Amino acid sequence: MDNIPPIQQSIFIKKARVFWLYLREYSVLILIFCIIFLLGVFIFYTFLLRAPSEFPRHSFYAVEEGTSVSAVATSLYGAHMIKSPGMFKAFVVFSGSIKGVLAGDYFFAEPENAFSLARRLILGNHQLQPLRVTIPEGFSVHEIATILNETLSEFDEEYFIEHAHEGYVFPDTYLILPNATAQSVLLMMERNFENNIKKLEADIQVFGKSLEDVITMASIIEEEARTSETRDIISGILWRRLAIGMPLQVDVTFQYINGKNTYELSLDDLAIDSPYNTYKYAGLPPTPISNPGFDSIRAAVHPRDTPYLYFLSSKNGTMYYATDFEGHKKNRILYLN
Repeated sequence: MDNIPPIQQSIFIKKARVFWLYLREYSVLILIFCIIFLLGVFIFYTFLLRAPSEFPRHSFYAVEEGTSVSAVATSLYGAHMIKSPGMFKAFVVFSGSIKGVLAGDYFFAEPENAFSLARRLILGNHQLQPLRVTIPEGFSVHEIATILNETLSEFDEEYFIEHAHEGYVFPDTYLILPNATAQSVLLMMERNFENNIKKLEADIQVFGKSLEDVITMASIIEEEARTSETRDIISGILWRRLAIGMPLQVDVTFQYINGKNTYELSLDDLAIDSPYNTYKYAGLPPTPISNPGFDSIRAAVHPRDTPYLYFLSSKNGTMYYATDFEGHKKNRILYLN
């Protein structure tokens, strides 16, 4: 202010005083206006723009060729994807779009507000990028179906369970379109299984066991062991038991029967009359009990020859072996009790 001439300083001060007096006189009106404006913004966003709480996540919305904007707005409202058909139509009209909304399947991973949704339909932004879905090794068909059903909106869980064969759905990480059907996903997984089995085809022929027996054994190995070394050793033990006519006596098959693990089994469970009860019936169970990974299948074909006939896993996952039942009982006392 020191470099400003006194006359201009005086004019500036007078204007500032006038503004301050004006502000004081109309402060209540200004406050009311601000409150009304903010309230209007809140109402507009909450009741017209924001996505409904029932907005279906991981869902598809299909726009048929030639469908009018009004019909789409009504349909979106009925599907709980917008709160106001009129507001949606206004967004489309004011966008200046000549073609209206574009036909096709639109994927919605998360809720979107009406403006974002209208913009996507105007631009034809379908967002059908593949989803990365990981199927863990050792999961059953039912467990795999649950994962896929939670991820893919068009997935038919019942169809998958009915048509998938336990043991032959290859666990892996897949890139799957969000609108993929159960049929297409199952075909993808079966082809992946076939491609991986081709890598072991010659070894299986030399081993002299059927593919069915190999996969069934691999499914047991998958549930019993966690490392390549323990898989190889357990494979040798289990094939040896079969060779001498000894029951497999593995606890993991009970997970397939009644969902119980080793530490939950009772004497009544061990007496269950089921072909999957490997204490009661000798030989392999009638089908695989899970879907094994490549390393377990490899281990089933390449068993390690050892003097052991018994094994157990402690609660921390460490594996202990014994050559006879007396040694096995000692291991149980030492590492399980």
